[in-house]
Amino acid sequence: MMARRKMSLNELSERVGITIANLSILKTGKAKAVRFSTLDAICRALDCTPGDILEYRNDN
Repeated sequence: MMARRKMSLNELSERVGITIANLSILKTGKAKAVRFSTLDAICRALDCTPGDILEYRNDN
């Protein structure tokens, strides 16, 4: 979605108000959880819905 919006990690970090390191963890799928407020801020910045950027994985 960032590529579609032509937005860099730095720009998204500034718009959302979280560190580049934390965004990178989210982007690579290494995060164990994400706050709804963070998800909301990311979706607002990227003009998308959570379904556009989240994927369900059953890692059992």
